[in-house]
Amino acid sequence: MIIYPDSFEDKIGFATLRELVKQRCLTTLGHHYCDAMSFSENFNTVKARLEATAEMLSVITDQTSLFPIAEITDLNPMIKALKVPGAFIAPDDIGPLRHGLICMSELSDFFASHRDMETGESSVPRLDEIAYGLTGFPLLIAAIDRIIDRFGNIRDSASPELAEIRRHIQQVSGNIASTMRRVMASAASAGYIDGDVSAAMRDGRLVIPVSAMNKRRIPGIVHDESASGKTVYIEPAEIVEANNRIRELQGEERREIVRILTQFTDMMREYIPDIENCLDIIGKLDFIHAKALIANDTDAHMPVLEKDTDIDWYHAVHPVLLITLKRQGKDIVPLDIRLDSGQRLLIISGPNAGGKSVCLKTVGIVQYMAQCGMLPTLYENSHMGIFSNIFIDIGDDQSIENDLSTYSSHLRNMKFFLQKGNSSTLVLIDEFGGGTEPQIGGAIAQAVLEQFNDKKMWGVITTHYQNLKHFADETEGLINGSMLYDRQQMRPLFKLLIGNPGSSFAIEIARKTGLPESIISKASELVGSDYINMDKYLLDIARDKRYWENKRLSIRQKEKKIEERLERYEHDAEELRQRRREIIEDARQQARSLLESSNAQIERTIHDIKRVQAERNATIQARQELARQKQLLLDNKTAEHSLLKKAPKNKKGPSDNSVRQHSQQEPISVGDNVKLDNQDTV
Repeated sequence: MIIYPDSFEDKIGFATLRELVKQRCLTTLGHHYCDAMSFSENFNTVKARLEATAEMLSVITDQTSLFPIAEITDLNPMIKALKVPGAFIAPDDIGPLRHGLICMSELSDFFASHRDMETGESSVPRLDEIAYGLTGFPLLIAAIDRIIDRFGNIRDSASPELAEIRRHIQQVSGNIASTMRRVMASAASAGYIDGDVSAAMRDGRLVIPVSAMNKRRIPGIVHDESASGKTVYIEPAEIVEANNRIRELQGEERREIVRILTQFTDMMREYIPDIENCLDIIGKLDFIHAKALIANDTDAHMPVLEKDTDIDWYHAVHPVLLITLKRQGKDIVPLDIRLDSGQRLLIISGPNAGGKSVCLKTVGIVQYMAQCGMLPTLYENSHMGIFSNIFIDIGDDQSIENDLSTYSSHLRNMKFFLQKGNSSTLVLIDEFGGGTEPQIGGAIAQAVLEQFNDKKMWGVITTHYQNLKHFADETEGLINGSMLYDRQQMRPLFKLLIGNPGSSFAIEIARKTGLPESIISKASELVGSDYINMDKYLLDIARDKRYWENKRLSIRQKEKKIEERLERYEHDAEELRQRRREIIEDARQQARSLLESSNAQIERTIHDIKRVQAERNATIQARQELARQKQLLLDNKTAEHSLLKKAPKNKKGPSDNSVRQHSQQEPISVGDNVKLDNQDTV
């Protein structure tokens, strides 16, 4: 992996972009990561960095949530010092430590809230992976809150001993103030001091400003005098002992505070590895957050990342130029560019100040920022490949120390490009072949360009040389491009057109700048009309080429529409045939089902008829059997009646109800209900 030269970032404007990112970091930790931001040729590394930045961009643009990153002090120097046994945290460091711990807790809660409670999957997986190990420190925060108040002062309640010491200090201080008021009132009434004089503090002790002439009239200790010597500061003798006691109590207070802080530091020391890990995570997140803010400012997007070399960009812009023009209230002209294996080297020509160099720098910075993990400033449907090397030759690199002219420095760069370049190299060359006599310069440039092409290198090259335009038009792997120019208004349009060479418009631009017509005419005479008209011929050829290209494209589009329509008709016809087969098959299936259903119904009907017929026969048989039984009963009764008539009468015999009842009844007929002897049923 080679990025050449060392000043590459300055040449393409990335150094300025890095500084803009650094300004958006909220922590010193983020600054460190911004300074360490570097180019990578590893596909997985680049992909992970871009996805993390894209996730952060979605977070900061989401109106429903706020990423809880905050400006915190770099705690690493303090923590490093506290690792030493016996060391204790300074009172002024407790507040920043608490703020940092709170930030860690809030970030930990943020990522927890973005995880599914059931599956544990995160809606921001790349960021969640980076934040692994981030945690809160509730015990430390609670311990800090017991020690300091919201203003960062040590609480009286930090320990019972401290509360007692401060109570004594307050009591003694009150006594000193009372005594001081009495002494000053007495001195004022005696005329030793003015009535509006206030007590002062020297070396932590209350003193009275007294004029030098009266310094011996107030018993006490002189602690200081003014620069002029006219005023001395006396500690009255009445409060010397009390001030001494205050000093003693203040010493006890400091020792107790040190004990409290040492105890807290000992407790905190076991958390130091986790705190350091969290600080490192915060630095990474702060850096990614800053990159996302810049992406939001520049309308950058996540591209379709390819493992191979590929450039298929839509609406690409130079991010620094975009920000600059925004501040000026101006619009930027975006760049659409496509290079592939058949067209790897783009030769851009066109007028000076037409945007050729900006186009070259845009390609360089957009590719470089993507492989550094920054979202590139282009549309999301753009395809980007991965390059191993990026070389640039732009500007004046002449060196007095090394005795190198501008052209020599260009040749030195070309030598390096040829030695180190390969099929995974992107070269960016401005004013290719310039800096020397045009004919030989153009020839050398063409020979070098041929070697670039043989090595399958990729690149964007700007030039004014006609031979390079012709070479690009005739050589596979190369393609011409031009920066468009409005000939009517004589102004550049800053638009790139791939496929056609551009014109330098030297005569037209000279005329527009106000160069005397006599000079322009003389120049035209010197180079000849053929050369003057060459640009016009090129434009005419380019215009005709565009016309026929458009015609060919139009015909191809119409052919494609016809092919699509024919394919659609064939598809529709096949669908109709398939539908017809399905309808016929459905009809057959319905007929089979109907036939099967009818047969089943017929079978059921026959079965029912047979069952009904059998029931009717059984009924007839039952009725016949019943009739037979009735007839049999009738015959039996008739026979019995005949026998009774023949039997002798017995007047005194017992009464036979049964016989009497039967003798009184009518003869039994068919259909009568009868009760048989020895039977309970009728």
